[in-house]
Amino acid sequence: MSSKLVAPHGGKGLVCALLEGSEREAELKKAAGLKQIEISPRAKGDLIMMGIGGFSPLSGFMTKADWKGVCENFQLADGTFWPVPITLDVAKADADAIKVGDEIALVNEGETFATMKVTEKYEMTEADKKWECEKVFMGHGEESVDGKFWEIAPKDHPGVIMVMGQKEFNLAGPVKVLSEGEYPKEYPGVYLRPAEVRAMFDKFGWANVAALQLRNPMHRSHEFLAKIAVEVCDGVLIHSLIGNLKPGDIPAKVRIKAIQTLIDHYFVKENVYSAGYPLDMRYAGPREGLLHATFRQNYGVNNMIIGRDHAGVGDFYGLFEAQEIFDRIPVTGDPAKDLLCKPMKIDWTFYCHKCDGMASLRTCPHTKDDRVILSGTKLRKALSEGAEVVDHFGRDEVLEILREYYAGLTEKVEVKMQSAASGSSM
Repeated sequence: MSSKLVAPHGGKGLVCALLEGSEREAELKKAAGLKQIEISPRAKGDLIMMGIGGFSPLSGFMTKADWKGVCENFQLADGTFWPVPITLDVAKADADAIKVGDEIALVNEGETFATMKVTEKYEMTEADKKWECEKVFMGHGEESVDGKFWEIAPKDHPGVIMVMGQKEFNLAGPVKVLSEGEYPKEYPGVYLRPAEVRAMFDKFGWANVAALQLRNPMHRSHEFLAKIAVEVCDGVLIHSLIGNLKPGDIPAKVRIKAIQTLIDHYFVKENVYSAGYPLDMRYAGPREGLLHATFRQNYGVNNMIIGRDHAGVGDFYGLFEAQEIFDRIPVTGDPAKDLLCKPMKIDWTFYCHKCDGMASLRTCPHTKDDRVILSGTKLRKALSEGAEVVDHFGRDEVLEILREYYAGLTEKVEVKMQSAASGSSM
């Protein structure tokens, strides 16, 4: 049976750098004799995505030309759309000891994740890092404009902190991935490769699929977004980030349990599918919304649900900037180079007492005072402070799981409220 799903991004099918079986064993033996480079958790997630085809058509870390093109024009050097740099940073001492053409082993906390043939090394000055941050992380929100970005971002934006903390050089080159880390064992049946998700969609007979990106437990607004998509698509992939988050965010296992409980009680199961992916959150707002659509295309998704402040942090981004950016990306007319996964743009959603149900700014004529403003940040803040969660914010079954998690915490992390999360900008 031929698949009706959207083709993987980049026109080359699923590009998978993961080795298995005897090939993997031989490469692991070789890796033991290579120069070992300790990589960040972010690079580990990027490697796994390159391994399983989630980052198709990427087969390695980006060259300087790719890095520059992505930051400047949303395109790799060959003109293929890509929204966020995927780079590998190393210290100057390591860069000095590595020649172009060398093979190295990429290691995280004692585990070898990949080997890499170095095709290029290039310096990343402070100015280069700042330029990348301005292109990738600076938005149009109140913390990005009027010169505030460099006052606030170096201490408050996790993505900027990460980039500015990178080492002095980047290495480029193709990789052979040797591990999927802890994900297959820690998240059986949830951590799935793109080929596995596509096979499941084909089995369901789905052709028109939407994805809901989640880094928070599903509150009523997420549920409403998914159900809007269910009405107009064959099915919805509820796709949770299971990599690293910032302090104060809720761990993946708790979120997945909450999502499954919600599916069991409030969805027609044949129309939704829950899975997870192994990236760290970059908090790049609009650019990350584009990244979410790009790799979701590899999972067989052709509609990316983009709501209010998608992948945002603080007040660095406009409320719907992640929707608007899709209208500004380059289109070459070549389906092998362009992004084929389209945004499903949905307005601010909330519970309205007067409407007596979930609504959006497009459907509800009432005032702010009639509405229950829903956001993951607001929910986390209430739960972390032991405050009452207002009616209609979340389903009781889900809130019970989250309260149990917060009750067991020995250390609390202060949750900073965004103006969007508080509803002050509505």
